[in-house]
Amino acid sequence: MHRITNTGRVNLGHLFWLRSLAIIGQLVTIAVVQTFVGVHLPLPAMLLVIGLETVFNGLTWLRVSKQRPESNLELFGQLWVDLGALSALLFLSGGTTNPFVSLYLPSLAIAAAVLPWHLMLWLAGFAVACYAVLGFDSVPLNLDNPANLFDYYRAGMWVNFTVSVGLIAWFVARMSRALRQRDAALGDAQQRLLRDERAVALGVQAATVAHEIGTPLSTIAMLSEELRDAARSDAGLAPYSADLELLEQQMTLCTSALARLRSRASTPGSRQPVGEWLESFAQQWRLRHPHVKFERLGTPPAGVDLDDTVAVSQILTILLDNAARASRDHVTLAATLSQQDERIEFEVCDAGPGIPASLRGSLGAMPVDSTQGGHGVGLYLAFSAAARLRGSIELTDVKETRPRGTRAVLRLPVAGRQSSGVGPTGAAPSNTEKQA
Repeated sequence: MHRITNTGRVNLGHLFWLRSLAIIGQLVTIAVVQTFVGVHLPLPAMLLVIGLETVFNGLTWLRVSKQRPESNLELFGQLWVDLGALSALLFLSGGTTNPFVSLYLPSLAIAAAVLPWHLMLWLAGFAVACYAVLGFDSVPLNLDNPANLFDYYRAGMWVNFTVSVGLIAWFVARMSRALRQRDAALGDAQQRLLRDERAVALGVQAATVAHEIGTPLSTIAMLSEELRDAARSDAGLAPYSADLELLEQQMTLCTSALARLRSRASTPGSRQPVGEWLESFAQQWRLRHPHVKFERLGTPPAGVDLDDTVAVSQILTILLDNAARASRDHVTLAATLSQQDERIEFEVCDAGPGIPASLRGSLGAMPVDSTQGGHGVGLYLAFSAAARLRGSIELTDVKETRPRGTRAVLRLPVAGRQSSGVGPTGAAPSNTEKQA
């Protein structure tokens, strides 16, 4: 993602370096025409102008180093000084007969790229006025050999054209790139803001629902406990003892989920080793779906920590729940460590019907209705949570070993690596846990 920069600051820094190159070019040009062309210039006056220009450029450098943003009036003043210095040097070296008189055009092109149109008009009017004055009054060039004036003028025009093209191409291209980067960064920021607003709205709704169902869940838990106590003495309820026990387990899961939701708002996420956390997470998820055939493939990477295991648990719960709805016969979870970018990957696979083609572009970007009766809210929240953790989720079809199915891969940056004798990926030959 691009960083949002202050365009005015970028422009002022560019003007500093352009003025530095211009000062060097002015000194080199004066030395060349004095030494090789035989032009006698008023050196004290021209060096005074260049010296004042150097002092002003030093003040500009101090201004660039400050943290507060620049204004359009400051940029206008910078370009006005450049045009004034150029006009003074042209006045001392032939006026409009100087082949470098067209250097007004690059300065005006730069002004058009960085200033509003009304300030640009003021600079254009100033440049036209200076050009008009130079046409009527200036210090004429004093040549040792006036017969070669046309050759010198043509050579100067060639150099002037090359310099003008280089200045316009360099500065305007840099400014255009900075503007494109800023626009792209603003677009990304707007998308993140919209996504976060939707996630916050869904979170508020979830908190409201959690508050409303707290009392009904307590009532159901109390009734199930009474029924289980009655089943010990009532022969008619005895066959339902296992079902009542399962009901109590599910009620415990619901109340613990509500407790996590309340604590999540007030306590930060905890850092835990992946192996230790994933074992307890898998056991909790099995209790949520006791009738789903669930497999944990391989061994999680050793010596790797996660910053926010609570948020990761929520994301994986959503992905595994979707997989369980798609296929109760086959749901797998694997954790591996990517060696390329130091990211941990959680892979969830099912043997369901796969992702409909009509939903591929919108899943995770917004809540959408699916063909299985879902509304896509869980996936939307999972994608948003992964983005906040600087991670990503990828949804693809599984076609290698079975004709259909969905693979969801959650990629997250690792919080840290611990020293361990196990390899970085912690892969074992086979450590598969199954539950039907």
